[in-house]
Amino acid sequence: MILAIGEVEYNDEERTFKRWYDELKEGISKYEVNRINRGAMSRKRKTEFILSEIHFVCFDTETLGQCGGSFQKGFRNADGSPRREKVTVNIRKVPDAAVVATQNF
Repeated sequence: MILAIGEVEYNDEERTFKRWYDELKEGISKYEVNRINRGAMSRKRKTEFILSEIHFVCFDTETLGQCGGSFQKGFRNADGSPRREKVTVNIRKVPDAAVVATQNF
């Protein structure tokens, strides 16, 4: 697994990035229409990421259980099919033995 660490900037409160993106793609998608009809919140969009360090980590089931958890359980893909859960990792809990390499920028 690759863990990228850095500073993230999201779209502003007026969602100017999303408006620009919607104009670029000439309207909203079927997925977006379905989201609006369901009353689901629009996701935040990253507008910038500045990489400061990257870690290459080798996890086994036990190590992952010690420092991770799942998220996006019950989420949907753009076609409406169920999305697989993703894993979130607390970098502070990753054992040193699991880190294969690190690069700082």
